[in-house]
Amino acid sequence: MDNNVRPADMARINTPALADAFIAGQVAQVRAQVGGKKVLLALSGGVDSSVVAALLIKAIGKQLVCVHVNHGLMRKGESEQVIEVFKNQLDANLIYVDATDRFLDLLAGVDEPEKKRKIIGGEFIKVFEEEARKLEGIDFLAQGTIYPDILESDGVKAHHNVGGLPEDLQFELVEPVKLLFKDEVRVVGRALGLPESMVERQPFPGPGLGVRCLGAITRDRLAALRESDAILREEIAAAGLDKQIWQFFTVVPNFRSTGVRDGKRAFDWPVIVRAVNTVDAMTATVPEIPYEVLKKITARVLAEVPGVCRVLYDLTPKPVGTIEWE
Repeated sequence: MDNNVRPADMARINTPALADAFIAGQVAQVRAQVGGKKVLLALSGGVDSSVVAALLIKAIGKQLVCVHVNHGLMRKGESEQVIEVFKNQLDANLIYVDATDRFLDLLAGVDEPEKKRKIIGGEFIKVFEEEARKLEGIDFLAQGTIYPDILESDGVKAHHNVGGLPEDLQFELVEPVKLLFKDEVRVVGRALGLPESMVERQPFPGPGLGVRCLGAITRDRLAALRESDAILREEIAAAGLDKQIWQFFTVVPNFRSTGVRDGKRAFDWPVIVRAVNTVDAMTATVPEIPYEVLKKITARVLAEVPGVCRVLYDLTPKPVGTIEWE
């Protein structure tokens, strides 16, 4: 039997009891596979890698080595949450790498979207490889592969940007959630005690904020993007809309607009709010956010985020517009 094919009679994991049973089964399988050896995991803080980390901590404890690389393109508070949850609460064997300067220096002046993606993805692999080579006795590589990855790639998809590791790093894969769909992974995450903010984390592109800071990334625009995005998330949640909208975020383009601030001419950036609802991400509609909520978001962004003089709401469905701007 192909162990990359979900059995036809496999029950959907949609209750805490089924999640607990799945966890118990995977804990036993991981212990049988790994024995007393060590496992390496690239822990992004996304749903899939976080659930895998929590599950493996339950199964093998300190034998799991988690590496979290902060490339400087994370949303506000995300790296801090990874450290708090996994190191402080779950006592994980966590290596934190702040590579912000390294990534942003490489990205300076690069405005072509695909080139930005390649730089970010390639450098992530280099940083992860460097950390892997510092460690001894690592025989296994854990990955947050889920079943849609297998279906979409005609085989196990290398996940979380670690698929490009050099061939001499001969790791055996550990993929405990590879037969689960995303909604099932979330149920398992809750059963493992992960915080709701992590379990319900929205889809986030591998290059992070790098594809939302349009054109050549600058540190000041990146800071404006991070702060405006945090405000948007706070206000959408405060309005009780965070469970009703599939994905929402801000974008800061690489051009300025004329404004007036404190009686003087300003020449600052616009912030674009993007929100979509979708089932499969192939098509998407734009939700009608109440005007009072939009006004509050606008007022906060203009008052709290330096260098911004306009807030816009993107009304474009997919098609024609893609969900992300780059």
